[in-house]
Amino acid sequence: MKKEIHPKYYPNAKVKCACGNEFTIGSTRPEIQTEICSACHPFYSGKEKILDVAGRVEKFKARKEKASKVPKIVKKTRAKSKDKKKK
Repeated sequence: MKKEIHPKYYPNAKVKCACGNEFTIGSTRPEIQTEICSACHPFYSGKEKILDVAGRVEKFKARKEKASKVPKIVKKTRAKSKDKKKK
């Protein structure tokens, strides 16, 4: 390995999550701040959190219902004529 090209390794780097959980890992940064970790992620914690900001689910359902009621417009295709314009 070449010398002086690798970043400094911190074996006891602290990770701080937005939920308040803190733990140590090995990293090239001395401190890492994250928004979600294994303590607060629904997959790991088993607690499902539904974050419906501004009624997005209801808006989607309303659009889907409206789209199913509107009949689809079928475009008519013209048949190609056999006669070509002569110049």
